[in-house]
Formats: sequence, C-alpha cells, structure tokens
Amino acid sequence: MSAGENGGSGGCINGIKSALRVIPNFPKPGIMFQDITTLLLDPKAFKDTIDLFVERYKDKDISVIVGIEARGFIFGPPIALAIGAKFVPLRKPKKLPGEVISEKYILEYGSDCLEMHVGAVESGDRALVVDDLVATGGTLCAAMNLLERAGAEVVECACVIEVPDLKGRERLRSHGKPLYVLVESQFEPNSQ
Repeated sequence: MSAGENGGSGGCINGIKSALRVIPNFPKPGIMFQDITTLLLDPKAFKDTIDLFVERYKDKDISVIVGIEARGFIFGPPIALAIGAKFVPLRKPKKLPGEVISEKYILEYGSDCLEMHVGAVESGDRALVVDDLVATGGTLCAAMNLLERAGAEVVECACVIEVPDLKGRERLRSHGKPLYVLVESQFEPNSQ
C-alpha cells in the first residue's frame, strides 16, 4: 500500500513527488537514480514526508525505528523522536564499534551485509524499518531477518519511494513482509 492510495494526503504526496528528481545513468549506465537530496532541500516536502510517516505510526506501539545505511538515517531519527521510539542504525560491515550481529544478502549486482549492535534491539521490541527506497527488496528483507533473529516483531517497512518495476513489493509479500511507501518512482528527469 502507498500513501497515494489513501486519498486524504494527495496534496502532500504531490508536493513530495515534485521535490524528488531522477538522475539518468547514475551511478552507471542504465540506472535511473532516485535522488532524495532535492526533497531535503524543500523544508515543506521534507516535513510532509516525516509527518505522513508519523501519522501512520504514532499509535502502533512501535518501540524501535531501524534505519538502513545511509538514507534511512535521514528519515528514521525524526520519526523515532516524534513517536517516542529509540533509533537503531543498521550499517555496512565494520562501521559499528563493539559486538555486532550481521545478515548477508544478495543484490541484483552482488552481495552485501548489514550489521547491528548486539542488544540494540530486544526480544519483544516492535520495530519499524525505514529506508528511502525499495527496489528489489533485498536490503529490506535482510534488515527484517536481522531484527527477527534478535527477537523483534517487524511491524512494517516504510520507504519514501518504490521502484515497482524491480518487484521489491512482491518479494517482500512472498516472504510475508509488510511494506508501506509514499510514492512510486518517477522516471522522467526533473528539471531541478
């Protein structure tokens, strides 16, 4: 489900969509990079993004917001502060000091790994996973596997953008994983 389907937040969604841009052939030929930096330059669109997530999750008894490196670190902390939850970063290997648990996963172009501090998430925590974008769903699945191994219940994953052609939603659904996104990707380069 995406916020655009709800109807009541249409003006905010349109503002968020117009604040995003697509960079063709970045970081390599054939990739249509979904750039959120222009959204961050628009205080109203950025605030609307956070407010829409907060409105959705404020009454869901979420105890931890988990942000995926790196852009999940932008959206996760303000949501966590607004709903009174702790924030836990999931990082790439060897970025966290101390003892970590890790989850390896396959991407469309190779493999990667996410790490989390041992004890950052506890058994019984209700978790929301936050990232900027869902493409194939591999990173989100790895994040949820890591949280579930630590004993948390994943309430949902929240992303600003979805790239439907890469079928991440279907991948998550086939694994019984919940997903909420604000907007679908835009494939026309924005003039910003």
